[in-house]
Amino acid sequence: MSSAQQVGAALEREREFRAAPACASVPVTASGCLWEQEFTVRKADMNRRDRHEQPEAELVPASAEAWDVTFRQTGPVLSEMEPDDKVVGVIRHGQIVEVRDADGRRQQTSVGPVGWPADRLGGALASIPIGLTALAGRLWSLLARGNRRHTTAATVVRWHGVGIGGAALLTLWAQSANDWPIWAIPAVWGRSR
Repeated sequence: MSSAQQVGAALEREREFRAAPACASVPVTASGCLWEQEFTVRKADMNRRDRHEQPEAELVPASAEAWDVTFRQTGPVLSEMEPDDKVVGVIRHGQIVEVRDADGRRQQTSVGPVGWPADRLGGALASIPIGLTALAGRLWSLLARGNRRHTTAATVVRWHGVGIGGAALLTLWAQSANDWPIWAIPAVWGRSR
């Protein structure tokens, strides 16, 4: 599946989630409606010792067995969780897709659909400038073999691509850290020109 198809599919899942109605009663089977369930935190693990493991929490409802929930990142809710805290889990299709704390903060779990389109698009935005300038620089150096000026210029073009890619990554980091929508990046860039 191409990046464009992944972004399109992620956008569709996010639209479905945002349009999903609240469940009228506790769903007996996995359902597309949204059900809010109160949970007590049994444990919260940021997995800071191993970068390959996802942060996770164990949440216990009032009258059932515990749910193990994983997250893409530690903040804003998971990082503040302590044992015996009360949180609300939003359940859709039999999975907890979002956790809310007593202060009203929300955090998507690793199966939550919100935010994936921005992540996919952000990765593409960071990769495209590096790839295009590296390709242009490489083709230039191949077509101008033996000419030192052209070879030097091709090297400069390739390094320029690395700089653009680095700037793209920093911009995406700032966008993610400040919870700006993905469209804010071109809007801010356009206003500054």
